[in-house]
Amino acid sequence: MRIVTVTGLLTAVIALLLVGCGTGNEPAGPSADAEGNAPIKVRLALNWYPEAEHGGYYAALVNGYYADEGLDVEIIPGGPNSPVIQRVARGDVEFGIENADRVLVGRAQGADIVTVMAPIQTNPQCLMVHAESGIESFEELKDLTLMMSSGAPWAIYLQKQLPLEGCEIVPNPGSVAQFLANKETAQQGYVFSEPYVVREKGGEARPLMIADLGYNPYTSVLIVSSKQIEQNAEVVQKMVRASVRGWKAYLESPEETNRYIHEQNPEMSVDILAFGADQVRPLCITAEVPLDRLGTMTADRWQTMADQLIEVDAIEAGQVTPSEAFTLEFLDPVAEPSTGEASTGTDP
Repeated sequence: MRIVTVTGLLTAVIALLLVGCGTGNEPAGPSADAEGNAPIKVRLALNWYPEAEHGGYYAALVNGYYADEGLDVEIIPGGPNSPVIQRVARGDVEFGIENADRVLVGRAQGADIVTVMAPIQTNPQCLMVHAESGIESFEELKDLTLMMSSGAPWAIYLQKQLPLEGCEIVPNPGSVAQFLANKETAQQGYVFSEPYVVREKGGEARPLMIADLGYNPYTSVLIVSSKQIEQNAEVVQKMVRASVRGWKAYLESPEETNRYIHEQNPEMSVDILAFGADQVRPLCITAEVPLDRLGTMTADRWQTMADQLIEVDAIEAGQVTPSEAFTLEFLDPVAEPSTGEASTGTDP
């Protein structure tokens, strides 16, 4: 959910305190292997507070998949403007979660980071309109107040693609109160979060998916530094393998993991997490990427993303080589695209 409130910040602090004190429901930690080797400690930094968009990573923790690989994984919650890319690039944490467009922007700024897995194939960013408005497409947006982060790459792309006749763009207020109070508004959100909040408060929103405009960065991708790949490839392999397993488990049966996420982020009720899991499932499993290829990526998608970022002046032409922003090295062969040249990424 991309709504920030004082309550949200307080509950995030409470969640961290609960993690520190223990709730009695924490996943069992890994034990030494048969040779007596201690588990490898790994830190995974999130780009936001724990939510359904991170469900597969938490499922790998809850179900013991990281432990099976001999990894002792600490998942570190994020928040507004979490510097995940910088932390991964500096080596402050071994792994991070981000979106593909931010990865490319980070690389343009000098961060030597690589994406090793992309669980969410269809970006969940949406623009909500009132269901009763009759608006069913972006082309019908006119004479509305659009509450959104106008400087975000996706928002700039939207403004370049659409006439938005008679529309006024104002900052996103951070809650759905103004949206509910004014039928002549539209508001940004994530399809598995804000529409649910609107419904819970008595409204009905229709999400228009930004991906349908063609701006579709991979979401909640697993990133690592090139140095980490060079020095600890086996650890990266273990992390990717367990994370893919976790995402498959979450998409099939998210209930136990959702209860754990709720403990880490009490503001996210089990009900909204269940809604989120239902919404995220078709974003992960698509016609192009069936379950057995979960996590895969293509060079074409990365190149398109780079071209769009150049178009909206988020990066300059020639600043990044999109094929160096990802690798399929650590995904099982069945997870790789069947197309030849389009599937190339960073070489092993």
